[in-house]
Amino acid sequence: MPTLSLPLSNLLKNKEGFKRLIADFKYLHSRSGIWTVSTSAPWISSSRGPNSALVSRRQAPVGQLTAGNMCTSSSDDKTSWLWSVYNETKQQTQDLIPVISNNFVNPDTIFANNQMSLQDIEIYGFDYDYTLAFYSSHLHTLIFNIARDILIDEHRYPEGLREYDYIPNFVIRGLHYDVQKALLMKIDAFHYIQLGTVYRGLNPVPEKEVIAMYEGSHVPLEIMSDFYGKSSHGHTMKQFMDIFSLPEMTLLSCVNDYFMKHNIDYEPVHLYKDVKEAIGDVHVRGIMYRAVEADIEKYICYGEQTHAVLQKLSRNGKKMFLITNSPFDFVDRGMNYIVGKDWRDLFDVVIVQADKPGFFNDRRKPFRRVTDKGVLLWDRIHHLEKGQIYKQDLTLKHGWRTGAIIPELRKEIKIMNTEEYVHTMTWLQALTGLVEQMQVHRDPASQTVIQQWIDEREEMRLRTKDIFNAQFGSLFRTYHNPTYFSRRLSRFADIYMASLSCLLNYDLQHTFYPRRTPLQHESPIWPEQTSTGAINIPFQSQRTTTGTE
Repeated sequence: MPTLSLPLSNLLKNKEGFKRLIADFKYLHSRSGIWTVSTSAPWISSSRGPNSALVSRRQAPVGQLTAGNMCTSSSDDKTSWLWSVYNETKQQTQDLIPVISNNFVNPDTIFANNQMSLQDIEIYGFDYDYTLAFYSSHLHTLIFNIARDILIDEHRYPEGLREYDYIPNFVIRGLHYDVQKALLMKIDAFHYIQLGTVYRGLNPVPEKEVIAMYEGSHVPLEIMSDFYGKSSHGHTMKQFMDIFSLPEMTLLSCVNDYFMKHNIDYEPVHLYKDVKEAIGDVHVRGIMYRAVEADIEKYICYGEQTHAVLQKLSRNGKKMFLITNSPFDFVDRGMNYIVGKDWRDLFDVVIVQADKPGFFNDRRKPFRRVTDKGVLLWDRIHHLEKGQIYKQDLTLKHGWRTGAIIPELRKEIKIMNTEEYVHTMTWLQALTGLVEQMQVHRDPASQTVIQQWIDEREEMRLRTKDIFNAQFGSLFRTYHNPTYFSRRLSRFADIYMASLSCLLNYDLQHTFYPRRTPLQHESPIWPEQTSTGAINIPFQSQRTTTGTE
């Protein structure tokens, strides 16, 4: 999300302030016209005095430097002029920072991709993992260690792999893995690889090598998986969307790293399938479930607010169901810890071992009732009864609205609210506009200056990636485009939020409206672009006014 598109609530209270930001915004982000040097009528009155040279936008022929004879000036004059424009642009950017910094995004906001009213929602369905139950970082370490040992003990992988431990924050969700080439990478919404985010094992692959392998940076559609993670060409390019996939990606990277370090010739497809099977065994064999149940306080973060959300919905007469791939005894143990022994009273239907995502399709698998001990009953199910536990599928034919829980969202918003990020992104956008405008000056002196700007821009782009994750950057953006993860999120989720607790900040009559994000040919700013749910309102005040039932 562009920094200068942050909520403008403070400025909207002041007409002159709003006019000033509009002028500054157009100044920094104009896409047409020409930049000239002027000694009068600046965009904004400056404390540096009326005679200071300020940059303004004029409708003049491209390439004209001033109304006088600058077009025939010497190389030194042109270089000096370009740097004066650069310095003034930078000063204007710095003037904007305090205004933008005061309009942060509330990380407890619910964001909308589609218009949706809670008033229309009568039934709420919840996943268990990372929706009702949040896990500590210890769980990823547990999954990694168990799967690593399965590779060694059962698949006869080298004993030296035990030297590898789980690496927190090495990978992010949404990455693609080229099974044939054993490469992990981030791909944007338009199927372009973000150069600088391609890893073989634990080491980055040089950009030139990536471009040579893919004959550019575009990944052909036929080898990409579809929105459901399937590929018509089998295991070619796999996307990891689930939070549980973080240990799997890390294990793939570590095993690849070991094989390369020891010059072991291996088949990448077999490696991928073996790691996938080992990770699956951690779940299928119940190893993870038993470990979590044995030390539940270590692995599950206590969810007091989860209980509050469920209670709020129940008191307002909403029906609720729980659907999970996990077995009943595991869910029961966790929900007892999070909500209490009476947790089943809050749900009208509980569905376990649901076989998601296959659960959500048109293949009919009749429900089967499950006892508290996990025994499947044979009797035919005519209707679902409150208090009973069920297994198998239902179909996605009911116009469900979808809300996505993205735990990483809170961390990324907090980063975007920092002064460092605001300053970097604002100047990055301004500098990009400057390069775009001034590239028309093709003489060697001008091109030397512009190349320095391009180099600075590239350094800033790398910095904005590293501030989120040193290897792969933000979950939601490449350098400028949305990621493939963002594309899928916008396709399938009507609303999204950092945690279920965000629902406590809204009454159940609330309507969510998506922000009107400008297209490339549209005006870059307008008042309705402000997201009222994300404005800078003190949290306690917001809860007082909207958190009532």
